[in-house]
Amino acid sequence: MLPSAFIARRVFARCLAPAHQLLQTRELLTLKKSQVLPPGDFAHSKPAKAAANAPDGSSPRTARLAKRIAMGGVCSRREAEKRIESREVTVNGRVVTDVATVVDLARDVVAVGGRPLAAVAQLKVWLAHKIPGELVTTNDPQGRPTIFDRLKVMGLTQHMMPVGRLDFNTEGLLLLTNDGDYARELEHPKSDVSRVYRAQVRGIVSESKIQELRRGPLVDGVKYRSIEVSVQSTDKKDSWLQVKLAEGKNREVRKALAHVRLVVKRLIRVQYGPYRLADLPKGAVLEARPKKLEARVKPSTPKPSTA
Repeated sequence: MLPSAFIARRVFARCLAPAHQLLQTRELLTLKKSQVLPPGDFAHSKPAKAAANAPDGSSPRTARLAKRIAMGGVCSRREAEKRIESREVTVNGRVVTDVATVVDLARDVVAVGGRPLAAVAQLKVWLAHKIPGELVTTNDPQGRPTIFDRLKVMGLTQHMMPVGRLDFNTEGLLLLTNDGDYARELEHPKSDVSRVYRAQVRGIVSESKIQELRRGPLVDGVKYRSIEVSVQSTDKKDSWLQVKLAEGKNREVRKALAHVRLVVKRLIRVQYGPYRLADLPKGAVLEARPKKLEARVKPSTPKPSTA
């Protein structure tokens, strides 16, 4: 494994390189046009049978039809199921109406509304160090800078979407991926994926405020889950806090801290699930190895009380 300092230097050098050099150093996503296969007995193939025995009806080489459509970026799984039932979907040229159908990701050709889906791209994840003063959106009507504007300048033109959001002035770790299902799994509260922030607040933080956050504050009529807060350092003017939570409501950290009368001067996300910001330089983007489901999702069922 390469030393972290070496990795940081390499990433920093990429950030400073001209856009045309970045294009040469990154593997851009290419999609090959699928060849239509003759109608086959896809629903009864050996891979499909093996997948049907899996807990979620899928394997690394197969997937349920609705998931395959969602992987192609056409629509959500729920919408895909409706389109399947509406006879809009074909597999290898045959209309399929059973939402439980399992397809081979490499061999079966799926079409929606007569248009074949592109080949399935390999799951990719990028770690981006968002800088303050930019939006996490593809387009802003007010013309404010966005992180995707900066990615284009860096030569990162492949399809990618953010996992969650960071507001305009919040900085730090932003996950990007080319897989919508992967993003939704990481975002969903039921997945119990933790987000960790460092917050610089004005003044000294009392224990009573920390306990109120840990109990789960009621903010503007919305009940928040428990927020773990610890004081990392403090002086006469400011305190640095570590804030950990397992959901991503809009501006949740800022609203929760404001609720207990803390003024946030700086907010940095340093971890999202198993992914860490570490020493990734500001503005840098680094492709990371995707984490498996077992490694990134914690069970959310509480243990029975013994009291």
